[in-house]
Amino acid sequence: MVNKNNLQETDPVFSFAVSPEFSKDQTVFAARGSGLYHSQDGGKTWQFSLESLGLETPLAISCVAVSPNFTEMPHVFAAGPGGVLCSRDGGQSWYVTMLPSPPPFVTALAVSPNYAKDGIVFACTMDDGVFRSSNRGVDWTAWNFGLFDLHVLSITVSPNFADDKNVYIGTESGIFRSVNGGLGWRELDFKVENAPVVSLAIPPNIGESQLLFAGSEERGVFYSVDRGTVWRLAEDAKLVGSVNSILLSDDNPEELCITIANEDSIIVSRNSGQTWQPWSLDLHFDDQILTVAAPKSVCPGSQLLVGLADGQIVNIKD
Repeated sequence: MVNKNNLQETDPVFSFAVSPEFSKDQTVFAARGSGLYHSQDGGKTWQFSLESLGLETPLAISCVAVSPNFTEMPHVFAAGPGGVLCSRDGGQSWYVTMLPSPPPFVTALAVSPNYAKDGIVFACTMDDGVFRSSNRGVDWTAWNFGLFDLHVLSITVSPNFADDKNVYIGTESGIFRSVNGGLGWRELDFKVENAPVVSLAIPPNIGESQLLFAGSEERGVFYSVDRGTVWRLAEDAKLVGSVNSILLSDDNPEELCITIANEDSIIVSRNSGQTWQPWSLDLHFDDQILTVAAPKSVCPGSQLLVGLADGQIVNIKD
C-alpha cells in the first residue's frame, strides 16, 4: 500500500532520521525546505517540530540525525543555515549553535554509535570540511587535518566506532577515512572520475566484515571489501543519476539485503549485491527521489519512506 503525504508543494524532503526504537515509538523526523517535521505514527501524519523557536519565516533544514539510544537520550540534531539545532527532549525544545563564520552549509550529520559515553556528533559542510562536537552539540570545532577536499557531501561512522574510531566521508573528489575518531583524515584510492560521492554506508552488524559502499553522482554504486583499499563497481546495479541513499540490513552480514535509491528508482539485492531487482515493478514516483528511510527493514515487504523533490513523502507500507 502506498500513501502520499504532501505537506507542501515544492517543499523538498532532504533527509529522514528514524528512531532506533521505531517499532515501539513509531517516531521519525523529516528535514525539509520549510523546516523540521516529525511523525509519531510511522509516517502517516506529520507535525512541525520547531514551534518552540517562534519562527516568523521558514527555516530550511538540510539534514537531521538522532541519538542511537533515543529512548534513554532523545537527542535530535538538525542543520539549518550556518548552524546546528539541538534538542534534548525529542524535538520539543531547541538550542542553536552557530558554526564559525562565514556560515557554512551543512550537508550531512552523523552521531557516534557510542554517543551515550563520548557525546560525539559530526557535521559535514559544502565548503568548510568537517566539524566535530564532543559535548553533544554544544561546541563545534573544524577537524580537517589531511582533508584536501573540503566539499563534503556524505558521511558514515563505523558501528564499532567505540573501538576502531573509523569514520568515512564522501567529497566532490573522492573518499577520506579517519582512524582516530574524525581528528585527522587520509584520502582513499577512489578514482576521481567516479566522484562526487553523495552517499556512504557500512553494514550495521559489521563484525569482522570490512565492507563499505559508496554511491556516486553519475557512475553508480561502488563497494570495497577491505575498508576502502580497493573499489569495485556493482555492475549489475544499473543506475542512472545520483545514488542518493544506500540502506543495509542488520540481519545477516553474510547475505546482506541492500536497498539503493537513485533519482527515479529503488532497487534491492538480497544476496550482498550479486543480483539486483526493482523494489516493486509497479512503483513509480512523481518527482526526483532525494532520500529514503526503511524504519524496520531494508528488504521488500517492509515499510519504506521516500522523500521527493516536490515535497511528497511516499509511505510504502508493509
